[in-house]
Amino acid sequence: MSKTLHFGVFEVMGPQVGGTYSWAHPRSEGLSYLDPTYWIRMARILEDTGFDFLFFAGGYGYPLIDGDLPHVATEKAINFPSLDPDYLIPILAQHTDRLGFVVTQSTGLDHPVQLARRFSTLDHLTGGRIGWNIVTGASQNAIADVFGHDSMVPHDTRYEMAAEYVELAARFWETAWDDDAFVGDPATGIFARRDGVHRVTYDGAHYRSRGYYGAPPSPQRTPVLFQAGTSPAGRAFAAANAECVFVQATTPARTAVAVADIRRLAGEAGRDPEAITLMCGLTVFVGETEADALRYEAEFDAMQTDEIVASLYAGNTGIDLLALDADKTLHQVLDAGGPIGQMGTSNIERFLGDAEGNGAPTVRQILDQLRGRGTRGFRIVGSPVQVADQIEALISATDLDGFLIEPVFPPHDLEDFGRWVLPILRERGRLRDGEAGNTLRARLSEISGHDRLGAATPSSHPP
Repeated sequence: MSKTLHFGVFEVMGPQVGGTYSWAHPRSEGLSYLDPTYWIRMARILEDTGFDFLFFAGGYGYPLIDGDLPHVATEKAINFPSLDPDYLIPILAQHTDRLGFVVTQSTGLDHPVQLARRFSTLDHLTGGRIGWNIVTGASQNAIADVFGHDSMVPHDTRYEMAAEYVELAARFWETAWDDDAFVGDPATGIFARRDGVHRVTYDGAHYRSRGYYGAPPSPQRTPVLFQAGTSPAGRAFAAANAECVFVQATTPARTAVAVADIRRLAGEAGRDPEAITLMCGLTVFVGETEADALRYEAEFDAMQTDEIVASLYAGNTGIDLLALDADKTLHQVLDAGGPIGQMGTSNIERFLGDAEGNGAPTVRQILDQLRGRGTRGFRIVGSPVQVADQIEALISATDLDGFLIEPVFPPHDLEDFGRWVLPILRERGRLRDGEAGNTLRARLSEISGHDRLGAATPSSHPP
């Protein structure tokens, strides 16, 4: 039987997404990002055409080169500016019935109880359609500056902190209230049973708590847990905690290795490897004809520059490609004792080749490879049937469970994909039959065939 696929949309509350330049194209309405009606229209398109969720990246980081915001970042809006999408979610939930929403929050910026209450609130306001994309902090150099820190937290330490953070947040969601603690009986005047509300006590190396959680259980209790990161620490964290994992799309072969490794690690952590949903980014240029699609692609590519590539790469890794010898590899940074290993690990290691540097591209080749790609994943181009064929080929080659569509000219290209490509995949048995459950977790579980995707969170309540 063919694997049933998941489709989300990768967005940011800014002029454009993906670390590439497209908002000025006539097909894009990205400049409307401050207008709620723009997002309402997009959410309705996604729900009506059969997407599973709308995913918002977010954070306080931005590109930095030599410690400052580069001109190209502001002039072309490359990962700058952006707003907090959390406040959009209740608005969008009022205009949709089934579409899920995923928002990004870092584990290192506040106490777990603050995040836990935020997601309990969102889960109530959406009727259980919320997910949390767990990040340990992208663009760490910029975050250190804007929050006034003297230095970045080491990469692996951030994952140690994240493990505690998620564990404590899960205790608030799962153990602080019994299922039947709420009474709400006007006749007796009892709102909740005192013996059904429990103190949460936690004493970790990075986080502590010994209080009561004031938010009553939401429809999902714990939001669906999403996570990205393909460094060794990132994979281990995802395998132990996440329900849906975003894998970096490099080549189909390398992506297949990452998918297999995360499933293996999940099994070693005592989880069902097949219960984890694995997805990656996908940029799609689709037109009524192949010629239309190729024209859209060419117009987009013509808008990209080396300066755009370099600003984004520096913001993610701390490495300014334009300051390096274009004919040498990234090993010149290693040899000089550069910042490799503290941020953007996956986006550095992918260009290092083997231990001796064999297979490592030159800086010029990296710039060429990343031009028009930014933080985007796989790219496919063609007519609706050609795109559907390429999606199935990628699934076969990687064992992925689906894709996050990365808009180029939103919302028009999302509408094209929804009305042209998704019906073909549905006819081929690649999408679910009928409507899924009302919560995001039920929706993903119905697709995957599992009752609950099952993150490693506490699931039983104290007696």
